[in-house]
Amino acid sequence: MGKRKIGVIPGDGIGPEITSATIDILEAVGFEAEWVYLEGGIGSVEKGHEAMPAETIAKIKELGIALKGPTTTPIGKGHKSANVILRQALDLFANVRPTKTLPGVHGPFEGKHIDLIIVRENTEDLYAGIEFQPHPDVAQSIKVITRPGCQRLFKYAFNMVRVQGRKRMTAVHKANIMKLTDGMFLEEFYKEAKNYPDIIADDIIVDNCCMQLVINPEQFDVIVTENLYGDIISDLCAGLVGGLGMAASANIGVDCAVFEAVHGSAPDIAGKGIANPTALLFSSLMMLRYLGEGEKADRILNSVLKVCTDGKILTGDLGGKASTEEYKREVIRNATELVAK
Repeated sequence: MGKRKIGVIPGDGIGPEITSATIDILEAVGFEAEWVYLEGGIGSVEKGHEAMPAETIAKIKELGIALKGPTTTPIGKGHKSANVILRQALDLFANVRPTKTLPGVHGPFEGKHIDLIIVRENTEDLYAGIEFQPHPDVAQSIKVITRPGCQRLFKYAFNMVRVQGRKRMTAVHKANIMKLTDGMFLEEFYKEAKNYPDIIADDIIVDNCCMQLVINPEQFDVIVTENLYGDIISDLCAGLVGGLGMAASANIGVDCAVFEAVHGSAPDIAGKGIANPTALLFSSLMMLRYLGEGEKADRILNSVLKVCTDGKILTGDLGGKASTEEYKREVIRNATELVAK
């Protein structure tokens, strides 16, 4: 049997640098794959192609799995988000974003242990991209929430909670104002909850949720929410544990999965060799577990935890002065030593 083929979209800005470092670390612990490099992002647009070319989408659909670096999305004009195109084209309906306190990584909650997961609906809501301008002074965007979309999201999320041995699921919404869309979301949440009597199911309005997260984030276990709320809340949660440089994510569909860092392409530091690859590395660990390679994922995770605890070789966003290459080598060194022991 040959090596598993995995699609790779290096992305824009720092994307190629952190993608290269991540793959080097994966290979250093013995993970064998045939990396199939694909186009996507602003680099593709500059070549006269789509931000997420049809060829790239078709190849990932064929392979069933991909690792993706950050891509640049223009603000207020220009091409549609490559991320949104990919998620919708492959029907990657669940976006899973863990948030966990790491030793040695400073955040606003010193001494607290945050360990929560956000499961975000990934294809509907305002991200459906249905916008129009009926008048020069009026622009409208339609929020789309479907019952089947809610049902499959909650089925996935509750099952994930049970498999991971977690205890509580909190639905985040604004059903007090959007009584039809968010009302349907909440209705379907409690319908599915009846199938999981072993899991505590409750809900919270999104603005209160944000306040509670910055007051006492430890109260949350798993949050399930709509596309826009999930996008905002997940960045807030990343800030609680040291920033987007540590934030991983997985986009899960029925037959396909794409693993990517949450952060942007950081063009201001591209090419300087100082980017932190941890977010994409942690995303790749989610990929390893998805592929049944939990032992290798644990080894890399323990290595990163040791590097963070030691605090001697960290990138600038983590308070250190190490380059991407130096950080990568230290993670590999520790992972190798863990094998030797």
